Formats: sequence, structure tokens, C-alpha cells
Amino acid sequence: MVDEFLGKKYKLSSSENFDDFMKALGVGLVTRKMGNAVSPEVELQKEGEEYVLSSKSTFKNVTIRFKPGVEFDQETPDGRKVKSVITVDGNSLHEIQKNPDGKDTVIDRTFSNDEVKMVMAYDNITATRIYKALA
Repeated sequence: MVDEFLGKKYKLSSSENFDDFMKALGVGLVTRKMGNAVSPEVELQKEGEEYVLSSKSTFKNVTIRFKPGVEFDQETPDGRKVKSVITVDGNSLHEIQKNPDGKDTVIDRTFSNDEVKMVMAYDNITATRIYKALA
């Protein structure tokens, strides 16, 4: 269950194809450079029936509050306005963002004691980011 990882902090340790992924989404050069330069820290918490997923970095802090399976309005870190649904599947969070262009962004976050593996797909571009657990 994903709940066993609540309150645990993970820091970005590796990133693969993230620049191409951001380019495909139409993210500008300056924002991409900042996005590639920082190592965010992520943490999942729960307040009542809502999960709270936070990502903190020197560039930007982002907090997503969601109830599993319930659509919500989200502003992505690069400023896009999307409709998102996040479902909980065992130790994974499966997120689908409906973009204004009609294409979906799919983000899978798989939690373990050692790391969070985040796989993002948009169009035919996939990026993988690995966050390692902090002591």
C-alpha cells in the first residue's frame, strides 16, 4: 500500500529524457533549464480522505491535493491548466492529466522504501525520474 510511504522524503537522483519530455509539452527554454537544474524533494502525506503530494525545490514548490479517482483542476509546474485524475494502485499513484490540446499526459509514481520511480509519458515521449529516499 502506498500509505506505508506517507511522510517519507525522497530527493531526485537521476533523470532521463526529461528535457525532451518538457519540449514535447511546449515548455520554454528557460523553464526547461531550471527544471533540469534542480533536484526536488517529494513527499506524500494524507489528510483525512485526501492525499497531499508535494514537490519542493529551489525553483518551485508544488502541492497536489487529491482524492483517489476524483477529477480535479491542476496547474502543472510549467503553468499548464489541466484536469487530472489520480488513482492509487498498491504502492503506485497513476495520474492522467487531460491537456487542453486533447492529448493526455500519464504519470506513474511507484513508491518503495528506497526510491520513488516516476515515469511520465506524453505523445510518444517518455521520461523517467528516480528519487532516492532520504535518511
